[in-house]
Amino acid sequence: MKIRLGHSPDSDDAFMFWGLASGAVQSEFEFEHILRDIQTLNDWAKEGKLESSAVSVHAFAYVADKYALLRHGGSFGDNYGPMIVAETEISRDDLKDLVIAVPGILTSAFLQLNLWFEDQFGGEVKPKYEVVPFDEIIPAIKSGKYKAGLIIHEGQLTYAEEGLVELANMGKWWGEKTGGLPLPLGVNVVRKDLGEEACIEVSRCMRESIQASLDNRSTALDYALQFARGMDVKTSDTFVGMYVNERTRDMGEEGIKAIRLLLSEGARIGLVPAVDVAVID
Repeated sequence: MKIRLGHSPDSDDAFMFWGLASGAVQSEFEFEHILRDIQTLNDWAKEGKLESSAVSVHAFAYVADKYALLRHGGSFGDNYGPMIVAETEISRDDLKDLVIAVPGILTSAFLQLNLWFEDQFGGEVKPKYEVVPFDEIIPAIKSGKYKAGLIIHEGQLTYAEEGLVELANMGKWWGEKTGGLPLPLGVNVVRKDLGEEACIEVSRCMRESIQASLDNRSTALDYALQFARGMDVKTSDTFVGMYVNERTRDMGEEGIKAIRLLLSEGARIGLVPAVDVAVID
């Protein structure tokens, strides 16, 4: 059976899938790696296009009827995550009236921004936003097109070098609000109609691929650098370490709890439908 495995062309995804891409993990399945940006993968998941895929936790709320959650391959921020940044300090009162550049309305960052606004300003105040490709947000702020932006991926490590300041950190806010739960960002899913045995095999391959990458970190990182979008080795190593770790190998009950809480909070404010989170062990 061929399993089309969708993931984004980022260094952290490339690192965790090195075990499968290199042949270090053996399977009866033939895995075809489909590299697309996360917004495309989110849209495809709505159609049930791929057998297994990376998706935003936010998007999972719209595909839970077709896909089950894998315990492996999740990205979480432990007291870090998407940030609102600007060229200069901006008061909270002024921020709520600005148009914020965001990386997509199905990103987990966008869900978290809405929850943060609700927490800071009450339910009547919604963020004003425009969608901008994630790698164009920092340049758009520096050019003056936007006063503030919501950054994800490596922008979390490079914004200060670009002369920007942090206004809010979704990971820190979430940790304080939830008593220390990690902030869910991305997950891997498998299509339910493959059947239980196939879903379990995909889960095993995912787990072993991540473990192989962690066990062969230097080799896997060399492979991942080709997807690093200009990041130097040190920054790439830091970025991979942030989002590929033991929690990525298995999110555990704490990770599942955090995902369920984030989605239930999103449903509470009317941003996502209420869903049952099915998990493949």
